[in-house]
Amino acid sequence: MKYASVPFNQNQTGWSLNDEDYQQQPQLVGDIHADWAVIGSGFAGVGFARRLASLNPDLKIVLIDSQTAADSSSARNSGFIIGLPHNIGSSTAELKKAQDYRTLLQEGIRQLEESVAAHRIDCEWENAGKYHCQIDPSSAAILKEYIDNLDTMQEPYQLLDSEALYQKLGTRLYSKGIYTPGCILVNPAKLIAGLARHLPDNITVYHHTPALAIDYASGSARITTLQGTLHARNLMLATNALSRELSPVTGRQASMATYASITEPLTAEQRGRLPEMTSWGLTPVNAIAGATLRYTQDHRFLVRQHVDPALKGWVGAGQTWNAAQQHLAIFRKAYPQLADVPLARTWSGTISVTRNGAPVWGQLAPQVWTAGGCNGAGVSKQTIAGSLLADYALKQDNPLIAAMQSLGQANYMPPSPFLDIGIAGALWKERYLGRKEI
Repeated sequence: MKYASVPFNQNQTGWSLNDEDYQQQPQLVGDIHADWAVIGSGFAGVGFARRLASLNPDLKIVLIDSQTAADSSSARNSGFIIGLPHNIGSSTAELKKAQDYRTLLQEGIRQLEESVAAHRIDCEWENAGKYHCQIDPSSAAILKEYIDNLDTMQEPYQLLDSEALYQKLGTRLYSKGIYTPGCILVNPAKLIAGLARHLPDNITVYHHTPALAIDYASGSARITTLQGTLHARNLMLATNALSRELSPVTGRQASMATYASITEPLTAEQRGRLPEMTSWGLTPVNAIAGATLRYTQDHRFLVRQHVDPALKGWVGAGQTWNAAQQHLAIFRKAYPQLADVPLARTWSGTISVTRNGAPVWGQLAPQVWTAGGCNGAGVSKQTIAGSLLADYALKQDNPLIAAMQSLGQANYMPPSPFLDIGIAGALWKERYLGRKEI
């Protein structure tokens, strides 16, 4: 039997967690039978399981994860819950697609906010909006395109010059930026841990239970784990591009590692070197080369920058160390007045990318379903993708299913080594184009 690769990050998230967030569920042992199995306790898997359980409380649903929700890729992102697409296009069809995407993202936010309020999940939820900024004036065309997109969709925004950005962000690094309301900032590790902790009673969760192999021959799924077997009449794969060997359909998404660092909390004296600031989030005009920044409620700076291919989901200590050095250099460049503020932790997480930006969503085979291809916009997008997939699988009448389908399907990706060469070339190109944005 050929076993699937198991994702491995040689680091721990730097987001603050408490004992409740680290609450462990048992490992699956022995033979277990279920109506539905869900593999992966990120936003798509949890959203799917929650919706499925609410639609039919008589279903027996089992959710397994190779680690825990608090250790998952969903817990390792930068904590932006976006409600707007970044790219629109110029045709009427592209505008309609962007409007559908916006509707989906905002419904994902609504569902998350409803769950956070209902279960009193303490995840530092804040409707703070976000800044989208350029460093070099030569990037003005990229920022102008984003402004045109906002105008086309009739979305409010505020254009800010360097001095105005300094008063908001405490750095003179940026020459120009746009502020848009409606983006939610959170502690993503506390959010996904809280969502996974408050699932309906007909869902059983097993932690530290990687799916090693799946036999589809019997018309149902026979899932082999470390110490047991899970038999399910239906299966939802919430693994994005990880553990590719588990899927009956491959070659449409690839796993990439991204890295983040977070500082120690600033002292009152250190905060005195900055303008008076509330918490904020910033995305760069070049998402590959540039750095995403946040200033958190507990007075820490987060830097997210650098992307590596991680086709098997493995990230080593050397890669993390290299990213930490880059993050420190970026932070020192942006905030020379905070040279005595150290980085507290650096970590990695994986995203799933597709060639054309479309998701991998729907039915893969009889009784097998998936919601993947997050393309780095995972929190609201994957929440609604998982929730709608449950409606689709149980044949519910939901008009948003059509909106989800309007996003299209991911294009075919070639196998390695051609895929490796293509990814390396695409990353080199983006880093070169964005070389002035770091």
